[in-house]
Amino acid sequence: MRVLGIDPAAAGPTGYGIVEGDGRQFRMLHYGALNVRSGKNREGAALEEVHSLLCELIEEFAPDVMAVESIFSALNVRTALRLAEVRGVVLLAAAQHGLEVHSYAPREVKASIAGRGQADKRQIQIMVRAMLSLDAVPEPPDAADALAVALCHLQMEQARRCFRLPLEANTHSAGRGTSIRMGRATVAGRHAS
Repeated sequence: MRVLGIDPAAAGPTGYGIVEGDGRQFRMLHYGALNVRSGKNREGAALEEVHSLLCELIEEFAPDVMAVESIFSALNVRTALRLAEVRGVVLLAAAQHGLEVHSYAPREVKASIAGRGQADKRQIQIMVRAMLSLDAVPEPPDAADALAVALCHLQMEQARRCFRLPLEANTHSAGRGTSIRMGRATVAGRHAS
């Protein structure tokens, strides 16, 4: 399975990473972070850049699925709204290309990759490096976070297959695993407990 992992950002770089794997073995194909050029004079130009990049990545690497870090609930309102705009553009690009999208809470990604939901960025970089057998830690940290989201999804899919769990989670499970059908794409949201 090939996964495009996205770490959307309200301010700063939006990380992306493409990983192939079966839940046990992984191979990194590409990663980076989009730094939106400063001096954008029209509203929406930064969102347009994110959308363009994602469409290019989807067309070039043909991922099977997209995994996105969900909005962190402790953000202030202004930051949460900016992040929601970026996340909306991410979901739009996925829907336009018929990609299934899965969302993972930051703590869920950290626990999956580093073994604890409170892991810091450096710990995530080190674990991503080890899991992908990279020569160096992925830089910038936003790119490492995106790779971590992709790895988290691959591990979750392995667990689903291993335990024969349904692909779409039950929407009545205490706020976890809600699913929204969008055309050919499925957006599965996971909320921090």
